[in-house]
Amino acid sequence: MKPRLLKVAILAAGQGTRMKSSLPKVLHPVAGRPMVGYVLDAARALEPERVVVVVGYQAEKVETYLGDRVTYVRQEPQLGTGHALLMAMAALGADEADLLLLYGDVPLVRSETLRRLLDHHRATGATATILTAVLEAPTGYGRIVRDPGSGSIRRIVEEADATLDEQALREVNTGIYCFKLPEVLPLLDRLTVANRQRELYLVDLIALMAGQGDLVEALVARDPGEVEGVNSRRQLAQAEARCRADILDGLMRSGVTVVDPASTYVDWGVEIGPDTVLEPGSVLRGRTRIGRDCVIGPWSHLVDTVVADGCRVWASVVEASELERGASVGPFSRLRAGTRVGQEARVGNFAELKNTAVGRGAKVPHHSYVGDTDIGAEANIGAGVVVVNYDGLNKHRTRIGDAAFVGCNTNLIAPVEVGDGAYTAAGSTVTLDVPPGSLAVARSGQRNLEGWVDRRRPGTRAAQAARQARERASGRPGPSADKGAQERTEE
Repeated sequence: MKPRLLKVAILAAGQGTRMKSSLPKVLHPVAGRPMVGYVLDAARALEPERVVVVVGYQAEKVETYLGDRVTYVRQEPQLGTGHALLMAMAALGADEADLLLLYGDVPLVRSETLRRLLDHHRATGATATILTAVLEAPTGYGRIVRDPGSGSIRRIVEEADATLDEQALREVNTGIYCFKLPEVLPLLDRLTVANRQRELYLVDLIALMAGQGDLVEALVARDPGEVEGVNSRRQLAQAEARCRADILDGLMRSGVTVVDPASTYVDWGVEIGPDTVLEPGSVLRGRTRIGRDCVIGPWSHLVDTVVADGCRVWASVVEASELERGASVGPFSRLRAGTRVGQEARVGNFAELKNTAVGRGAKVPHHSYVGDTDIGAEANIGAGVVVVNYDGLNKHRTRIGDAAFVGCNTNLIAPVEVGDGAYTAAGSTVTLDVPPGSLAVARSGQRNLEGWVDRRRPGTRAAQAARQARERASGRPGPSADKGAQERTEE
């Protein structure tokens, strides 16, 4: 027998008023990824023939994120879940198919759970199958009302419309259903707004089906946490914590050491090789990829960064950059977008690099700003070096050659080139190219203005110290020496 088609509808039209946000609720990120992205992946794992997403509030933003992977239906205005499905029916079609109904704000639902629901629905031949959950605190969810004798499902009641006895029920509706698609459309036309919210409730379909003798089945989720929706910032934080724990658990199973999971934050999609250690305070975001045998942290923040094997990033921020094998960064440095640190190269403490290539084995040890620069292999950048790359209108590039040595507190006024093997003297302001093997000395001659302190700072501690130094140099004891001699005589 030919298997029945599967179609999926994802309801993602609501604003989410309890979020108090201008962003559509389903686009709020969980572990760096919009909630609806997780739901779509879980659905697509079942290989449906079609996925229809119902959008409404700021629909363009949701459509931009999901792209052309799905079919869109606009729900304007939003008049409830039943109305949303009614709007989607034309796009879904009336084929002999099963319909899996999902919500864009349930990001933790697993494809394995959806597969169990679909298999149970097909095995029982039910007209509708509900995914339910048993919660200790069911506040906010519609309750499952069963027949006291047979235990069969009679209806689902929304909390706002439930009696006190019904509110005490702990089995809840997750909002996830399987339907036989052709049977749904006639019943949608029978939904009414006879409720406190004056909306078309999708849950009323269950009462209609049960009332006409259709088989309504339920499957209880093994893990209630994965089917909880996100309707508030508090629930968003709870979903984030659970998702993050799942991500870290997967990494640890793959051979990554996470020293303190409670203080380690890794986004969905970040890749980390085995035997890498994540120290406390590590935050890995976006499209970050980390190789084997690395140590990240403590207190490091990496965003959209590629880190090769054997690297070390300690208490530093690295954004949209690349570290080649054996490179090290930190502590307390920042690599901005476009920076590449070569093999075995080192960026030390309190350094900032932007759009810069650091050659193999080169060193930027401490307290430097290097922007828009190419640094050759084995070059050394002394403390306090500043590449002056911006003239107020344009950024200019600097080249520092292989094995070059840039002395402490050198200013390199871009565009400028320091040749291979060249040196700059400490304190120089370099405005001209330095030929290979040369020493650039670019600082004014020193002048000592004798007696300046006596003339301009008389009576100060500095003036007193200078006078005593001159007296010691001339061989005559100063006031302090005379006082000491007098004290010894009196003794």
